[in-house]
Amino acid sequence: MSKLRHYETMFIIKPTLTEEETAAQIDGVKAIIEKNGGEIVQCDNMGSQQLAYEIEKHKRGYYYLVYFKGEPAGIAEIERNYRINENIIRFIFIKYENKKEIAAWTYMCGEAAKKAN
Repeated sequence: MSKLRHYETMFIIKPTLTEEETAAQIDGVKAIIEKNGGEIVQCDNMGSQQLAYEIEKHKRGYYYLVYFKGEPAGIAEIERNYRINENIIRFIFIKYENKKEIAAWTYMCGEAAKKAN
């Protein structure tokens, strides 16, 4: 088994969904991360925010951030699921590689936990 890498993913969900539908989308993404060998460390629900520019005729979006550890091979499958999900209008993955980046990742997970409490 290869060493788990540190990742951050942020995705934006269409603002037209109900609270329940949005929660279901978030749970679905978490399940896909875990199904593909990911270990979720911290989540940050950033809520509905103004988009920097209009995407698919939407001016707002529901932002959600997940810090996780995972196998590089699993990222492609998670990304494929993002692409086929019509309710996710944007997403990004960030990989943390060197010690300084991993220290920053660890710090951000702690900060996200403090904000959540």
